[in-house]
Amino acid sequence: MADIDRAVFRDALRQLTTIADDPGAADRADVDWQARALPSRFRLAEIAAASQLAGALAADRLMAGEGRATANSRHCEAALMSYSFLDFEDDARAPMRFAADRPLASGFQRTGDGRWMFLHAGFPHNTESLLELFGHPRDADAMRRVLNGWEAPALEAEIMQRGLCSAMVRTPDEFDASEPARVLAERPVVEILKIGEAPPRARQRGADRPLSDHRVLDLTRVLAGPTCARTLASYGAEVLRVGSKDLPFVAPFIADTGLGKRNTFIELKTETGAAELDALLPDADVFSQGYRGGAMERLGFGPEQVAEKSPGIVYVSINCYGHEGPWRTIPGWEQLAQTVSGVAHLHGEHVNDGVPLLQPAAVTDYTTGFLAAFGALVALHRQRTEGGSYWVRVSLTRSALWLRSLGLSSDADADAIKGEERRTMQKACVTSSWGVMRHLAASVGLSSTDVGWRRPPSELGTAPGSWG
Repeated sequence: MADIDRAVFRDALRQLTTIADDPGAADRADVDWQARALPSRFRLAEIAAASQLAGALAADRLMAGEGRATANSRHCEAALMSYSFLDFEDDARAPMRFAADRPLASGFQRTGDGRWMFLHAGFPHNTESLLELFGHPRDADAMRRVLNGWEAPALEAEIMQRGLCSAMVRTPDEFDASEPARVLAERPVVEILKIGEAPPRARQRGADRPLSDHRVLDLTRVLAGPTCARTLASYGAEVLRVGSKDLPFVAPFIADTGLGKRNTFIELKTETGAAELDALLPDADVFSQGYRGGAMERLGFGPEQVAEKSPGIVYVSINCYGHEGPWRTIPGWEQLAQTVSGVAHLHGEHVNDGVPLLQPAAVTDYTTGFLAAFGALVALHRQRTEGGSYWVRVSLTRSALWLRSLGLSSDADADAIKGEERRTMQKACVTSSWGVMRHLAASVGLSSTDVGWRRPPSELGTAPGSWG
């Protein structure tokens, strides 16, 4: 087994159970440790198991139980790339796969000062805006000439000022000396704030699963936010995913993170749409959103606004760079959290001859989603026992700093998941909007109840804007 450190895992898990005011819960987690599945010197197996088992222990606590939580370390690693485990019986009906052609303005590229930038083309409007900034270069040579005329700090500042997504590669020391890092380091990896008074909400008697009498409004897209609500659904929550017809999406991610959810369209920028969402709030226990700082406040659905409309609610905020500090309103993605935090720099040093490189899975996306679900479960427990409204805050970059804090293994050796092992992990099979679909089963187990999804994923906008 390649240098898996159980003490690192146990320390990481105890950090989370301490946030939950239940440090002893860490002793009720059992891991079947196997060889690493992902090639990296970062502690991916340890952080994957800790973030997922912390949620399982918090879910068990909601049932007033002291059961055991179990996991297989390779299955937990697989959950950091679960979209890659989707298989469809009819390929012709499968959701659109990822584009084969990479836009010119994308990936790690060098600027004139010799530094590296990660250009994130993202959705089509981001791609077009970046190409416009660069004067619509016709080919890779033209793109290189344009970038050679920029210094990375100035280019990053210009891109961020325009509200686009790209970032300069930093070393760990360089980022740690910055104001955004200082603000993040002052906060726990999962922050749970009480933002209002409310009486405890009664729990339905006889509920067979931790969240079987709970409702979640999921206003997120792509991976981290949707993973949070998907995780809550695996513990029995009724989840209504709320999106807009006008927002682009990544089809395989919808299939992956849509397990346990119904999907509706509500146009929040209209009075009618805002009223529709307002009507859903009184029956919601969790409101989860993943937009840049200030966006939901402008629409009338910021944390304090929602808590005033629905006292006792748990509000979850997920973003890239954190919820305070100079970058709180800057949009960002998984790749950029790795880029600014020093993770991409270190990984490139270890396995890519010094050229920055991303981790071999969507590590900060999925981990942040699991952490958000854990935070929501802890806040729900506090609400049920103490009363109040709560705000759970997580970010991709704070999760990247947590990953860094766990240290490095001695090498990046790994044994990839394939063949029969892959099929065993795909023991879940459902009939979805795209036909029969095999997907990664839930990666954790509880002795007190089953964990998994009872609703298949569906295409966006296929459900009414009401509770089922």
